[in-house]
Amino acid sequence: MAQLKLNLGQQSKLTILTGDCAQLLPSIEKESIQCCVTSPPYWGLRDYDHPNQIGAEPSPEQYVQNLVEVFRHVRQTLRPEGTLWLNVGDGYARNGGTGKRGPNAIVGNTKKLIQKRNCKVPEVWGLKDRDLMGLPWRVAFALQADGWILRSKITWIKKTAMPESVKNRPTNATEEIFLFAKSPAYYYDSKAVRQETGANLRNYWILGPDPSNHGHPAAFPRELARRCILLGSRVGDVVLDPFGGSGTTGIVANDLDRHAVLIELNESYADCARDRVF
Repeated sequence: MAQLKLNLGQQSKLTILTGDCAQLLPSIEKESIQCCVTSPPYWGLRDYDHPNQIGAEPSPEQYVQNLVEVFRHVRQTLRPEGTLWLNVGDGYARNGGTGKRGPNAIVGNTKKLIQKRNCKVPEVWGLKDRDLMGLPWRVAFALQADGWILRSKITWIKKTAMPESVKNRPTNATEEIFLFAKSPAYYYDSKAVRQETGANLRNYWILGPDPSNHGHPAAFPRELARRCILLGSRVGDVVLDPFGGSGTTGIVANDLDRHAVLIELNESYADCARDRVF
């Protein structure tokens, strides 16, 4: 496969590729990316209207395997000192049916197929009815076993959490962000983001949502991307997001004088990212 040579001129600071990231990542020049900041679709939550989408696999085990394959390709694109910043959401082995709120809520972009599947307990990992699946850590351990160095777990505390009509557990208001390194001698700028006191940044980030998600159902906050990019790259470096969505990672990277490469499977989201940038 011919490799994509990144044009780092000032007039082309953002490259947006439309298609399956597992197929497009091998086309990116090896060791050309400094850091990857991304959030893949969560398993069994939403339908992104594409037959090759990640997150709609028949089982969470296959979801984990597919992510391992994607990030194996990502690792090849990273420089030796490169890092991966990964936000992954969790889910339950059966969400107790459907409703207007919560992780299995009926929303405009959730299809009946996913709703029906989520009412059954997956036959993997000894899961039982109502079990929390622990997907973020299952993905993290699978990536660790595949060669990544797992360096940190950051808890994203949401200022405005999605309401849940549950009465038998606390409402979820956090998600995980993992920092992975390609090699032990990885780049991390500890001075780029500090606590208000000037102390070293802690591994919990209290972040609120952006005023608009630009039509994407699961856009993460610009501040989340900003911290990861500042900590993991220098001015002029290239940042990658293989699940580009509405382009938040790329926009923030450009604002911070980095270059960015986004890959997005859904053409409408890729068009949204282009409209936000160009």
